Amino acid sequence: MKPMTTEGETTRPAAPTARRAMAGRLSWGLADQAASSLTNFAVGIYVARELGVTAFGVFSLAWLTYGVVLNVARGLATDPLVVRFSGVPEATWRSAAGRASGAALALGIALGAVCLLIGLGIGGRVGPAFVCLGVVLPALLLQDAWRFAFFAAGSGRKAFLNDLAWGVALVPAMVVAARVGTVAAFLLAWGVSAAVAAAYGCFQSGIRPRLTRARGWLREQRDLGYRYLVENVSLSGASQLRAYGLGVIVGVGAVGAVRGAELLLGPFLALLMGLSLVTVAEAARVLRQAPHRLGRFCLLLGGGQAGTALLWGGALLLVPDRAGEFVLGDVWHSASQLIIPATLAVAGSGLGTGAAAGLRALAAARRSLRCQLFASACYVGGGLGGAAVAGTIGSAWGVAAATLTSSAVWWLQLRSALRERHQNTLPEVRTQ
Repeated sequence: MKPMTTEGETTRPAAPTARRAMAGRLSWGLADQAASSLTNFAVGIYVARELGVTAFGVFSLAWLTYGVVLNVARGLATDPLVVRFSGVPEATWRSAAGRASGAALALGIALGAVCLLIGLGIGGRVGPAFVCLGVVLPALLLQDAWRFAFFAAGSGRKAFLNDLAWGVALVPAMVVAARVGTVAAFLLAWGVSAAVAAAYGCFQSGIRPRLTRARGWLREQRDLGYRYLVENVSLSGASQLRAYGLGVIVGVGAVGAVRGAELLLGPFLALLMGLSLVTVAEAARVLRQAPHRLGRFCLLLGGGQAGTALLWGGALLLVPDRAGEFVLGDVWHSASQLIIPATLAVAGSGLGTGAAAGLRALAAARRSLRCQLFASACYVGGGLGGAAVAGTIGSAWGVAAATLTSSAVWWLQLRSALRERHQNTLPEVRTQ
């Protein structure tokens, strides 16, 4: 028998509809990350084939610098947007999206100017690459800001279409760059195509970035922004330190073996990154609509990701050597020895991501910052300590142990945050 309203009208259960809506948003997150990952992969392969090893190294330096700047912009501008303005009324979201995108654009201009000055000062082969990166950074950061704004609004389809537009614009841009045949040309082609997608984002949203409100946004969100900034930078910095230290302790070949194992886990890592675009927004929605379900949501999210990682790693163990050599060549033999610890490390990371989404939804920036700094320190310590004891395999097991340990800390902090929130809201419930 269907449930009845007070007027006698039949109503349908809302839970299945809500679950379908959530599944749809998660699916668009995966589709968007797939489009973004394929675009980046195609650009890397195309540029490497066209420029050769040395020039591609220069291009990679600019690319890595962009990754650091992107983490800065996300921490200050778009991460607070997703945490505080997911699932809010449209008028509220539009105002916040305009200010957040303006902040991302302002950061692109400021940090782009720094890159430009560095490039002019360095000169040589690397200098022009940084000059071009400085020119295109505003467009790159604005395009990324639209992605996060759309996911905060629950419009993952628009984020996917925006990344798709970038990919389409890249095709003619890369063809022109190939005719010029320089690093600068490829960087400009990459940035110009991002500008097309950024402009398309303005058209999709009907919002103009509020550049004049950027300072106000950064000031209003500083309680979250600065902590998320440190989180994001420490996460990428830990990976860089481990790679550099491993190269010094064991040798460059060890870095290649670790990178090979990461490539084997690449499809799952793309899945993890795709989910990360929407999990915080979804956790924020759960918190607003059914706060008592947040812990369960995070557990299902983290457990599902960890289980999927273990299944993927188990499948990799069944890959014949001939197939592995076809994919990775000579790197397969050293990378295949790292599959088990690398899988455990990714599973631990996936498990911790569930708790991290909950802490961000709760706006518990101090707790999440504490967890991320601990996780980064464990990652570097485990990776380098293991390398000093047992070489490449020791580094891989050290990272696995560090990731699983830090995952436990994430969950302990989420448990404490949920208990604290329950205690703070309990008096309000009693007085009603």
